[in-house]
Amino acid sequence: MEIAGYLASLVIGISLGLIGGGGSILTVPVLVYLFHVNPVSATAYSLFIVGATSLVGVFPKYRLGEVNLKTAFIFGAPSIAGVFLTRTFLVPLIPKVVFSVGEFQLTKPLLMMLLFAVLMVFASVSMIRKPKKETANQGPQVFNYPLILLEGTIIGILTGLVGAGGGFLIIPALVILSKLPMKQAVGTSLLIIAAKSLIGFTGDLGKTTMDWSLLLLISGLAIVGIFIGSLFAKRIASERLKVGFGWFVLVMGIYIIVKELVFAAPSTH
Repeated sequence: MEIAGYLASLVIGISLGLIGGGGSILTVPVLVYLFHVNPVSATAYSLFIVGATSLVGVFPKYRLGEVNLKTAFIFGAPSIAGVFLTRTFLVPLIPKVVFSVGEFQLTKPLLMMLLFAVLMVFASVSMIRKPKKETANQGPQVFNYPLILLEGTIIGILTGLVGAGGGFLIIPALVILSKLPMKQAVGTSLLIIAAKSLIGFTGDLGKTTMDWSLLLLISGLAIVGIFIGSLFAKRIASERLKVGFGWFVLVMGIYIIVKELVFAAPSTH
C-alpha cells in the first residue's frame, strides 16, 4: 500500500502542475487509506504538504506575472486568520464522540472524514462544470471588502477543519470578487493556499506527534509531481483533464462517505 501511496503523492503534485489545483483534495484520503494516518493528524499533515507544494508552484507563476500580491494579501489575511484559529482552538475543542444514536457514534475522526468527503463532492462539481468564458475587458479591479472578508474567513475555517487547500473555492472568488483574469486567479490562489496552509499548520505544532520523515517524503514527491505536471501542461488540454479529474474526485468523495458510514473499520475511529 505504501508504494501506491508514493505514486498517489506524485499525482497530487502532477495535478497541481497540470490544472493549477484539485490535487490537494486527495492528500487526506492518501494519508488515511494508504499510509494509515489518523484522520485528525492527516488534516494537519495535509496542511504542510499542500502548503509546501503550493509554495513551490507559486514561483514560476510569479515570474510570469500571474500572481497579484495585493489581492493575495487582502483575500489571504482573513483566510489565514480563519485557518490558524480553527487549528489552534476549534479542532481541539471537538469532543472524541460528537454524538451517538443507538449503536452509531459520530466520532471526531469520522466527522473529519465526512466533512472532507462532502468537500470533495463540492470540489468535483466545480471541476466538472464548464467555466464561463472570460470577457475581453473585465474593467478596473474593485475589491468587495465585506464579501472578501466573509468568503476568506469561511475558506480559512474549512481549510482548518479538513486540511484541503480550497483552490476550487478561492479561484472563482478571486475572479468574481476581485475581478482578476483567470490565469492571475490561479497563480494568486496558490500563494494564498501556501500561506494559509503553512501558517495553519503551526497551530498543530506541539499538539500532534509529527512523523517528519513521512511528511517530508510525501511533500518531496508532490513537489516533484508539480514539475512533472508543469512540463506536460503545455502539451495537454487542461480543461479536459480537469473534467476527468473532477469525476474521479466525485467517485472518491462518494466512496469515502459510503465507506466511513457503512463499512468503517474500527481501527480508524
